[in-house]
Amino acid sequence: MGLARFIGLASRPENGAPPESSPAARQAFLLCRHLLSARGDDARLARDTLDAYRALPAAACSEFFDLVAAELSPDPEEVARHADAYRKDPSPANLARMLRVTEPPRQELFRRLNVAPGGTRALIQMRRQVLSDIARHPAWAAIDADLAHLLTEWFNRAFLVLRRIDWHTPPVILEKLIEYEAVHHIQGWPDLRRRLQADRRCYGFFHPALPDEPVIFIEVALVDRMSARVQPLLDPDSPVTGAEAAKCAIFYSITNCQEGLRGVPFGSFLIHKVVDELRRELPRIRTFATLSPVPGFLSWLTAKARRLEPGPQDGVLAALLEKLETPEWYADKERAELQRDLEPLCAYYLLHAKHGPEPLDSVARFHLRNGARLERLNWLGDVSPAGLQRSAGITVNYLYRLEDVERNHRLYTAEHRVQASHSVQRLARQSLLSRDRAARR
Repeated sequence: MGLARFIGLASRPENGAPPESSPAARQAFLLCRHLLSARGDDARLARDTLDAYRALPAAACSEFFDLVAAELSPDPEEVARHADAYRKDPSPANLARMLRVTEPPRQELFRRLNVAPGGTRALIQMRRQVLSDIARHPAWAAIDADLAHLLTEWFNRAFLVLRRIDWHTPPVILEKLIEYEAVHHIQGWPDLRRRLQADRRCYGFFHPALPDEPVIFIEVALVDRMSARVQPLLDPDSPVTGAEAAKCAIFYSITNCQEGLRGVPFGSFLIHKVVDELRRELPRIRTFATLSPVPGFLSWLTAKARRLEPGPQDGVLAALLEKLETPEWYADKERAELQRDLEPLCAYYLLHAKHGPEPLDSVARFHLRNGARLERLNWLGDVSPAGLQRSAGITVNYLYRLEDVERNHRLYTAEHRVQASHSVQRLARQSLLSRDRAARR
């Protein structure tokens, strides 16, 4: 290996490394090389390497990622040679050699950085930085893939601890709830206190590497029936009732606290653990459901209105969207007419709008993959500014019927089959787009 390649001063044309980079980026990358060549785990060198990375200005940080993506990938010729050897002789020894050369050196670098104090937290932040600008740097997808692979291993369920969060939880953790809550923002301490009282529950997964903050947390309302509107659940002045009388648990907010852990699949495990916890504590509860947002509905509808071919419904979607721009439209006397059109369109979106073979809506993908059923749409279920902007105030109940969860999960993962109630399916058939599609046949 030449000196220039060792310190990252020159690129390998075949893999697109940058021809030049700043001294700060080269120095940080040189420390990465030293860390990879060190014998055993060198915590001090790992700490110095992370310190050099953290000190990089934005432009130099991008150059550093370019070097890590280009210079720490597997050697294609070596991979091909060992793959040919394994194809000719599929022995355990040849398989081990092939696996060794196909693993990117980046993964070993990240493992060694992880031994530094705060190393795991730093790598989560590194992935967050990569994800924030990956659209402009497609080569960084290799870094993202390696970090996601390792973080999925390090944050598997064996290392996660479920803890109930209540008003007696240390303030440093309670402050994190206020900071991270992404679905229904917490408006200060009185709001948080109400969310932690007797008829509410909050649970979080904690990891040894992040002891003072939850990795993900879920908020639950204990009520007598499946809720259709979120505002009563969030009202800090609402009366507190006894949890013992509750018959239904409503999951109304799930927040992943670390952008750098996006895609690490611990959310579904959290729901199932919380269901088990609630069944032990409150055996009267038999119904477990969500009160969920529909985050992509209006943006999808806007795009659909622009692309819709001329036909019987030409202009109707645009007219609907124009009405939604009227201030306080949801209090207008014409809202029944809007409900007649928008609710079926939302059902159509949830059942038929796709991201590949899966539903386009990210919340739907999450709950359906967990084995829930799309149970009910709720008109004006969330009239907060965010709820109106996301989905014209429509919310959804996903029902976790315990006897059907495993079956629903298998059908979804194997066939991407969406389990939905008859009422939701009927609504979708009544939508303007269903009628438009039928008219074009």
